[in-house]
Amino acid sequence: MFLSGNTFTQSHPNLILTAEGVAQIKSVTKLPELFSNSLHAIKEEVAIEMEKGIDVPIPKDMGGGYTHERHKLNYRIMHKAGALFQITDEVKYANYIKDMLMKYADLFPTLGIHPTKRSYATGKIFWQCLNDANWMVYTAQAYDCIYDFLSEKERTHLNTKLFRPYADFISIENPKFFNRVHNHSTWGIAGVGLLGLVMGDEVLIDRALNGLKITKDAKLEKDNDGGFIYDGDKPKAGFFAQLDYAFSPDGYYTEGPYYQRYAMTPFMIFAEALENARPEVKIYEYRQNLLLKAVYALLYQTDGNGAFFPINDAQKGMSYLSPSVISAVNIAYGRNQDPQLLTVARDQGEVLLDQNGFAIAKGLEENKQAPFFKKSIELRDGPDGNEGALGILRAGDAGDELSVVFKYTAQGLGHGHYDKLSYSYYDGKIEGLQDYGAARWVNIDQKAGGRYLKENTSWAKQTIAHNTIVVDRISHFNGEYDIAVDKHADPYFFDVTDKSSQVVSAKSSSAYPGVELQRTLILIEDELLVRPMLVDIFSASSDSTHEYELPFQYQENLLQTDVDYHLEDGLKVMGENHGYQHLWLEAKGSLKEQYNFSWIKDDHFFTLTALAAENDDLLFARLGANDPDFNLRRDALIIHKKPAAKNALFVNVIESHGVYSRVSEVPLNPYAQMESVDKIYHDDEYSIIQIKTKNAGAWSVMIANKSAAKDVNHKVLVGDTAYTWQGPFLIQKIE
Repeated sequence: MFLSGNTFTQSHPNLILTAEGVAQIKSVTKLPELFSNSLHAIKEEVAIEMEKGIDVPIPKDMGGGYTHERHKLNYRIMHKAGALFQITDEVKYANYIKDMLMKYADLFPTLGIHPTKRSYATGKIFWQCLNDANWMVYTAQAYDCIYDFLSEKERTHLNTKLFRPYADFISIENPKFFNRVHNHSTWGIAGVGLLGLVMGDEVLIDRALNGLKITKDAKLEKDNDGGFIYDGDKPKAGFFAQLDYAFSPDGYYTEGPYYQRYAMTPFMIFAEALENARPEVKIYEYRQNLLLKAVYALLYQTDGNGAFFPINDAQKGMSYLSPSVISAVNIAYGRNQDPQLLTVARDQGEVLLDQNGFAIAKGLEENKQAPFFKKSIELRDGPDGNEGALGILRAGDAGDELSVVFKYTAQGLGHGHYDKLSYSYYDGKIEGLQDYGAARWVNIDQKAGGRYLKENTSWAKQTIAHNTIVVDRISHFNGEYDIAVDKHADPYFFDVTDKSSQVVSAKSSSAYPGVELQRTLILIEDELLVRPMLVDIFSASSDSTHEYELPFQYQENLLQTDVDYHLEDGLKVMGENHGYQHLWLEAKGSLKEQYNFSWIKDDHFFTLTALAAENDDLLFARLGANDPDFNLRRDALIIHKKPAAKNALFVNVIESHGVYSRVSEVPLNPYAQMESVDKIYHDDEYSIIQIKTKNAGAWSVMIANKSAAKDVNHKVLVGDTAYTWQGPFLIQKIE
């Protein structure tokens, strides 16, 4: 652990925007275009707010309400005004920040905790300490920019009346918020640490880096919001603990990309401040350049729109255009000068008003950018990289690639969902098979104050809301966090060396007692295929008889199916719990050997061709039951049901095969290429599947279910035909 020294010499600004950075920006006669555009836009935004005058209202509202949004805007405008002061030397910006901070210094001592009292850690200016910490992170940067402009008396007043008491409130008075591993805590740590660096307060700096000095007697070992306090007798608190426990060695953040996006701001801002003000910490070298790895891991977890895959609790549509990711990309480029990051920054369209943003704008002006290649990748989960993983397969042209996101991770703390071995499927920018994401309307006051809705627990977290097996209509781990928190799925093999057949396989033996699950996904690319096709082989085995159901979240609209189905007489709720209470059963059909199901989503054609068995059923369901407040989308899904079996095998081939033009009103390739899916052999040891297309050939898929060793030879005799291969799998095209 880093222990801060006793004294140091300050030269402000010295956190994110530095005095050297200001000099660099001022040294050019003409600013690079992107930097100039960002500067102009921020000047206009700040001018509008300065014209309105300063408003520091008494807090009363939750997210979306006036006082909440006003205080958010205040810290954002102060942050931007600080950079403008340094770059333009116009004192009006410094005076604006000073006057606002003085009003906060008057207000803060009069405040108790926020009147809403709706959070596990209620704030003062905001309804939760998390937002108070946001205020501190941005305001600390503004304070840094005007620190030398203020008189010593003014600084002392702000430090003693506002900043030090606020830092103590966030940390000492809220240890459940501050002293744990969680994205909330990262904001608190960064806020306290940044204020400590600005003020030269060694106690605050040490507190941010190493956490509060508390013992297990404080009874903070367990946290019902998903944070962890102790690992045995070792406290898990402070910035170093966040880096040690929240990330895997690959930079994967255990809560998922939506919350990694949010947490990257405090991670990168505090790291950059430490690197500038305390270079001896060597924070970017920590855990083998972990934070820079994390920036890339985050960018890899995006679809063709740049939107983050909605893993765990996530609001759809959040993308790398987010200000938090702009900050992360800017800072990362300032450290490694990677031309790939210039391409991302170009798409983001704005830069920070500091030396990092200046470097990006200058690099783009000099045409130094290179394409950002989102490769197929396996991102390990867990502090040591041994708690499952997220596997991403990609095939096709960059920017229009087909992507499969396979989730075999750890639980993801309190934001995790019960969805082991689930996947989502994208054709370029189109979500062909969805992960629902979270049931929440962020910052929309009419929807529970912008908080998570009760349906987030009753639907979005439940297994049936995902594309994975449900056993006996019970969610994985019985839908209980205390059971799931220490569990993870297990990677079996991941091989993307052959771009014509990329493969990932994973297992789970903990989702259901006595049930072994294994899923293998294969992305096949061939010049005769319209688009790469996905082969999905999912097996379940048990000594007991169970009902197995595999849903496919296609959302909308059924085009055609060869299933002989009948509509239900009236809407029928499918169950009482585990998410089924939110599903209407609309239709039901009987299956025999094979079925196909085609749908259209955002003018793209998709077809599922699947292996079935006698007595299997196909259920047509729609979301919306027991939802009196209309909190849930009315999305559609189908469920392949095996009503009574010890062992179950699901084999599915998914094709994206055409598009529809609403202008010409002409469909292109509206029919799938798949002809048949056949099980050649399957038991606990081996699975052999054959798929045939109408015009692109056929493939044999051979999988060893017990050994992933690459040097082991396998042989299966089926009738007079011997299937032989080496290693865990073989995908072989049959001409």
